[in-house]
Amino acid sequence: MSKKSSQQAYAARLAIDYPERLNRLTTFFRPILIIPIAIVLGLASTTLWMATLLMIVFRVRYPRWWFDFARELTRFSTRVGAYAALLTDRYPSTTKDQAVHLDIDYPDAEKDLNRWLPLVKWLLAIPHYVILVILWFFAFFAIVIAWFAILITGRYPKGLFNYVVGVFRWSIRVSAYMYLLVTDQYPPFSME
Repeated sequence: MSKKSSQQAYAARLAIDYPERLNRLTTFFRPILIIPIAIVLGLASTTLWMATLLMIVFRVRYPRWWFDFARELTRFSTRVGAYAALLTDRYPSTTKDQAVHLDIDYPDAEKDLNRWLPLVKWLLAIPHYVILVILWFFAFFAIVIAWFAILITGRYPKGLFNYVVGVFRWSIRVSAYMYLLVTDQYPPFSME
């Protein structure tokens, strides 16, 4: 199975367009520019997981409208994260994909999801958390290095870009499994 087909098979797929040039001025002020949109995102996402868990466990339902809300909130948070990580210059839109393309499949809760698995997914995902903490630690330094590179050259080094996008991709898959609860398929240990 090729890398592309294995990524297509998972319930959450992420791609971020590589920017040829980035604005040095907005890159310099990014830590300040991200504050308002991060506050909005923090307020919007606080209770999503618990409500989804309760719907699946007690009603064996994942209403389409709720999934649509969770998917759009996840897309928005991914755009905010990409903007914070300097992967794009475009201020995060609440409605448009921009350079961040995230697809999440809608589950059939009765057929595709185990009713009781949401109660332990957080426990099963612990190996991913451990690895993701390490990967995000290095991603933080990659983003800092990229910040200086963008200020000097106007470009995000391609290797650092691919690494940070890979960490985002891994995080999205774990989120689809543990937080969004759209799949019972255990996420792969891969950045591809």
